[in-house]
Amino acid sequence: MKILMVGDIVGAPGRQATARVITRWREEGKIDFVVANGENAAGGKGLTRALAQELVDVGVDVLTLGDHTWDQKEARTFLDKEERVIRPLNFSEESPGRGIVTVFTTSGVGITVINAIGRVFMKPVDCPFHALDRVLKEEPCIARTIIVDFHAEATSEKIAMGRYLDGRVSMIAGTHTHVQTSDEAILSKGSAYITDLGMTGPKDSVIGMEAEGVMGAMITGMPERFQVAKNDVCLEGVVVDVEEATGRPRRINRIREFLK
Repeated sequence: MKILMVGDIVGAPGRQATARVITRWREEGKIDFVVANGENAAGGKGLTRALAQELVDVGVDVLTLGDHTWDQKEARTFLDKEERVIRPLNFSEESPGRGIVTVFTTSGVGITVINAIGRVFMKPVDCPFHALDRVLKEEPCIARTIIVDFHAEATSEKIAMGRYLDGRVSMIAGTHTHVQTSDEAILSKGSAYITDLGMTGPKDSVIGMEAEGVMGAMITGMPERFQVAKNDVCLEGVVVDVEEATGRPRRINRIREFLK
């Protein structure tokens, strides 16, 4: 079973890349299941119900979120209803939505996807380590194959989480920085890992935004209106080959697929 994990989708270019690559790879039999981070899909700020449906329609099985979860006001209402969209489980218990979902493939194999968010250089949230401990211990319908999207800023926190969950889940993938790392590996206790999946969107940019606006804000210290860039669009992420019966990963391959 081959699982594609897609790095942060940024705006319309990122959605276009996601649609084209997933459609082609599914037709070619290269992937069986897709998890994508969609927290920047709506112009770089959050996710709407319509865009979530658009991404599910092109073949994304589960969408994860992050610190931009609430940027679109409608997220407060649709997250309770969208089973395929999850937000970080260590947000407040009073937050709408859920942080875990189990989805079944066409062959009947269950895959559990969990979303958590880090605390280093981020807004205050509950401890992600304790939150993941609780859900792995208490969730009644958890599958053998468990995928974790850990949305965090600091590489040290992501690496620590990878080691902490090693042997307890199938895959731990970092998101949020929009910069793909080259440390994909099967860890010592058997879990697949990468510090950051990267970004699905325009590479001729500053993490997806037009460079001039970002540079202007940094140089002058004045607020600027950031716009999603358009050029050199690609999909970044990993493909993990997982044994269906055990949920144990056999290999992990880092990918970067440019639109032609």
